[in-house]
Amino acid sequence: MSGSQARPALRLVADEPCQVMRLQAFRAAHPDVVIGTGEFGTWQARIPEPSGETIITRYTLKPFLDKLDELTGQQRELDGDLR
Repeated sequence: MSGSQARPALRLVADEPCQVMRLQAFRAAHPDVVIGTGEFGTWQARIPEPSGETIITRYTLKPFLDKLDELTGQQRELDGDLR
């Protein structure tokens, strides 16, 4: 990673430590989703789809992962496991 990509991640680790483990789990479960840092200290993801791709951007890790879960259906799977 270049220095510009590492800075937002390091800032977010201190603010949201439990979200880092969640990010690692998401990456392991969805190797086709490209995740990185964008401009202005944002998180970005590219989700491949049959008709193209979906790009999401969020400033902090928790809302970013919440949206990824929503778009990939992972949250529904997790909710089903909790019941």
